[in-house]
Amino acid sequence: MSSTIAIDKASRGSRLRSGGALAVAVLPLLAVWVVLVAPDDPTDEPFTWLLRLPVDPILLVLLLLVVRGSWRRRAALVAGALLGVVTLVKILDIGFTTALRRPFDLVADWTYLRSARDLLGDSVSPSGATAALVGSVVIVILLLAVVPWSTGALVRRLEPHLDRHPRGWARALVVMGVVWLVAAATQVQVAPGLALASTSSVGLVGDHVTRVRAALRDRATFASAMATDPFAQAPAADLLTGLRGKDVLFVFVESYGEVAVTGRPAPAGVAPALDRATSALGAAGYSTRSAWLDSPTFGGTSWLAHSTLQSGVWIDSQRRYDQLMASDRLTLSGAFGRAGWRTVVDVPSNREDWPEARSFYHYDQVYDARNVGYAGPRFGYATMPDQYTLKAFADRELTVRPRAPVMAEIDLVTSHVPWAPLPRLVDWDSLGDGSVFGPIRDQAATRAQVWRDPASVRAAYADSVSYSIDSLVQLVQRAHDPNLVLVLLGDHQPSTVVSGPRASNRVPVTLVAHDAAVTRRIAGWGWQAGMRPTAAAPVWRMDAFRDRVLTAFGPTPGTPVAAPR
Repeated sequence: MSSTIAIDKASRGSRLRSGGALAVAVLPLLAVWVVLVAPDDPTDEPFTWLLRLPVDPILLVLLLLVVRGSWRRRAALVAGALLGVVTLVKILDIGFTTALRRPFDLVADWTYLRSARDLLGDSVSPSGATAALVGSVVIVILLLAVVPWSTGALVRRLEPHLDRHPRGWARALVVMGVVWLVAAATQVQVAPGLALASTSSVGLVGDHVTRVRAALRDRATFASAMATDPFAQAPAADLLTGLRGKDVLFVFVESYGEVAVTGRPAPAGVAPALDRATSALGAAGYSTRSAWLDSPTFGGTSWLAHSTLQSGVWIDSQRRYDQLMASDRLTLSGAFGRAGWRTVVDVPSNREDWPEARSFYHYDQVYDARNVGYAGPRFGYATMPDQYTLKAFADRELTVRPRAPVMAEIDLVTSHVPWAPLPRLVDWDSLGDGSVFGPIRDQAATRAQVWRDPASVRAAYADSVSYSIDSLVQLVQRAHDPNLVLVLLGDHQPSTVVSGPRASNRVPVTLVAHDAAVTRRIAGWGWQAGMRPTAAAPVWRMDAFRDRVLTAFGPTPGTPVAAPR
């Protein structure tokens, strides 16, 4: 009996050892295979990519056949390290494609890592951001360790076979190469839109090398574009004469994209707010004209859209943004300031100094989270609700007498991801220091509750944009100012969880004016009446806006300069 038990134990031990040996043999192969064929496009069908035939193993075997001795293992180590780096870039591509619908920029996007950390801290919690950061570092370390180890382990197991049967491996290499070439030439697919022949890792390296070279060439191209400016030397007396005496507000509503207007695939919850706004503004004597702008960004990096609108040049990367900030390009705020307006920017999400507000945009006054007296709670990413932002701005700028006309850029951020918790409108006279929002914050749906399913996320997004629109309309109604001109627009579409993977970069833009002379100035633009542009409305690139404004509201004979009021 005891001998039987001993035999059983030995048999089980032998099976375990055999299983362990098999796992040790298979895991490196599986790890390397997954790394080689994993897609850099998150829209690919799940797991069907495992059936693809990558070109990379063919190239690796060719390398191992050519290189021998100790150099073979060194080559394997280098190949593994490179593969680990490529995998890291592939993961970054997936993240950027999911959030911003573009691949990672090896030249400039490293600066976004801090922004991502801050965004997580604002949207979730500082501890959550720290945990995510630590987790990311651990993943990177494991990735850069596991992939080279797996490659080395795989080569060590293949090495004896390569040395004993070099001709057999050479013939197998030829067969694999022919199969891959035939699959590539005939475009055989393992799933709709997913080719059998894959160049995933090699293609990724080639794509990024091409982008880096293009980025380096783009600096001179962009410098030339910035230097070409018909308004750079325009006399102050010739700038914006058609708006003299008006308060002009450029109001960006965060993530206010085409999906908010069309309701596809998001709920049409914003449409009633837009129709309500059109009706309320019309009853107050204001006309509304709307169209579309193509934003240079998608899902985030709002400052690229803001700088594009202001400067009249296309800012679709951090590289271009940094280059623009170091230039003397004329902006809308600079033009208004030169023509006699008091210029103001209100960025409630900022909690530290923004030097470019004065050095590049030349604003006379900068408002942020620190200097508008808000003492209420945060709402997700937003440091304060939009209603408070607008009330604080109006109290500090629009009710002051005497004063020069004001030009302002105001950023409304309640509709910034994660769209939870959300505020609601309160009586404007009860806003005080914002403490009134405390109970509202406590009763609002939490991020965890909202993000349980995509439908509730889309509904929360629609509610957040509607709140921003309603707040802005109430500000206009309360101002009772026939000389108020408002440009309301989005900065970019919301992330793909709301807008979908194939959404455009379009954002709505609306001009609101009480003075009919202002609306007549833009008659040639062809913008549609109301706040809901249709598919037939004009579509401009966002960088065309500055020149169109400066041209439409340019000099007319005998236009006087408005006196302080």
